[in-house]
Amino acid sequence: MLTLFHHPFCPHSRFVRLALGEFDLETELVEERVWERREEFLILNPAGQTPVLIVEDLTAVPGPTVIAEFLSEMHGSLGDGVADRNLIGLDPAQRVEVRRLVSWFTEKFAAEVSAPLVNERLHKRFMTPDQGGGPPDTDVMRAARKNVRYHLAYIDWLAGQRDWLAGNRLTFADLAAAAHLSVVDYLGDVPWSEREHAKNWYARMKSRPSFRPILADISGAFPPAAHYADLDF
Repeated sequence: MLTLFHHPFCPHSRFVRLALGEFDLETELVEERVWERREEFLILNPAGQTPVLIVEDLTAVPGPTVIAEFLSEMHGSLGDGVADRNLIGLDPAQRVEVRRLVSWFTEKFAAEVSAPLVNERLHKRFMTPDQGGGPPDTDVMRAARKNVRYHLAYIDWLAGQRDWLAGNRLTFADLAAAAHLSVVDYLGDVPWSEREHAKNWYARMKSRPSFRPILADISGAFPPAAHYADLDF
């Protein structure tokens, strides 16, 4: 049995949840509010960040990219899986491209778009002043909304050149990109009308069975954009 410490609106956690869904792995989800700095959670991951995957008889597996590589080794074509569950790439060149794009979204997109928007618009509502809570910083949100157009243009270019973002098959690159876009889309901050290829690619991602639990995540304090769960948006 697998257990995932996550937060519903942590895009890194959503990336791992999508991967677990693509591998058809049953997983117990435990919500973790990292700003509370729980001692028990810090023992699992001293970095104090979600996600953390707990595997029976193994140590905790922390972080989205470490978990993705672990799942490839254990359940993808690198381990006991089958070729159509290969999400890391079939050859060295494609694996480089997949890892490059995963890094793009888990580091660059997160820093410039998803993390600041989620923190300012969602997380701060639940934080005390000592934890960094308070009114959202409009300058931070303005910069992130500007940045999303740059990233969406890049996704649009990739989706227009390839079947999937990293090539001719679904990979971790698609899952990472969709996970980070999904939290921004929940907030209504993705200008889909500007980029047709990106919109069509995301519609394909939203239609996958692994995406259904993501679309069901709702914050009582902040409802989703009207189109969020619409597959024909």
